[in-house]
Amino acid sequence: MIIKSIKTRVFKEGKILLPFITRYIKNLPERSVIVVTSKIVSLSERRTAVIENVNTKLKLMRKESELVIPTRYAWLTVKDGMAMSSAGIDESNANGKLILLPKNSFKTAHFLRKELQKKYGVKELGVIVTDSRSTPLRAAAMGAAIGYAGFRGLKDYRGKLDIFGRKFKFSRVNVADSLAIAAVLVMGEGNEQQPLAVIQKASIEFCDKVHPRELRINAADDMYRPLFSRLPKSI
Repeated sequence: MIIKSIKTRVFKEGKILLPFITRYIKNLPERSVIVVTSKIVSLSERRTAVIENVNTKLKLMRKESELVIPTRYAWLTVKDGMAMSSAGIDESNANGKLILLPKNSFKTAHFLRKELQKKYGVKELGVIVTDSRSTPLRAAAMGAAIGYAGFRGLKDYRGKLDIFGRKFKFSRVNVADSLAIAAVLVMGEGNEQQPLAVIQKASIEFCDKVHPRELRINAADDMYRPLFSRLPKSI
């Protein structure tokens, strides 16, 4: 797999996203995946807010999320079926404002894919809208796919044989987040100014229709749920 990050000018709020992408990506071969950071998607949608007082961010979090829980370091929230900090609302590289997550990242990915297919004359094309996430009991953040189009988000091994002929019962691979993690690592999380990336030669299954809920699981079915109620406070 090959990932190439793309350095751009600063994306200004209200700019149109599609011509910005095509300005910096001149050619695109078949079976490529274009990665777009959610921040420039949000800026194109004017999904920003002025910080009026100390409660502005909390009010927005409650409006944007299905669940808001205070923790020692940040607010733990659930938005669009994903656990995240502060409903994904970001203050970094925001020029004094708050940047919310895009309205519908799956819809945006689908639109971009359709338009970019026409622009570059390709059939098999994937698009990922990325953000950053922290995972339980692991330090620091990593990339995550909050929307995608053009490929299967899950690779299912269930029913297939392992190297010793034993059938897999549970094994599935989260393809979308795995690609996002790799791309965000190359794109950077600071002032690199690389909001775009192109992935080539990825071992994925391209398709025209994506199920936006294929990566979701019910909280009651989460295998880690019983663990946290039993952890000692000092861990």
